[in-house]
Amino acid sequence: MGRLRYDGTSEPILIDDETLAHLKVIVGTKLRRQESFMMTWHPREGGDTGRLTVWIHPAIPLQFLFTSADPQNIEKHRIEEMMHALNASGELVIDDYVQSSVVDGSARKG
Repeated sequence: MGRLRYDGTSEPILIDDETLAHLKVIVGTKLRRQESFMMTWHPREGGDTGRLTVWIHPAIPLQFLFTSADPQNIEKHRIEEMMHALNASGELVIDDYVQSSVVDGSARKG
C-alpha cells in the first residue's frame, strides 16, 4: 500500500501502488501546466465515514511513496480516463480509480 503525503503535515493518503503511479502522472501533468485542482477521497484508516478534499496547487509539497521498489506499469487508457474526468469536473475523486485489490484499507494477498 503506497502513500501520498500532501503538504508535509497531513496524514498520508493510503493508496495501492498501481493507482498511485497513475495519480503521480496526472498530478505531475496538471502541476507542470500550473493547473490547480481539487482531489477527493474517502479515508481508508480511522473511523471517518466522510470524505476529504484538498486543493492541489504547485506551491504545496507532495510526496509519493511506493511500497514496491519496482516501477509500476502505466496504462495509457487509464491516464486518459482519469484526466478526462478531472478536466470535465475540476475534481479528481481517487476512490473512482482505486484498484479492486484494495478492500477496507488493506491489500488482498494472493
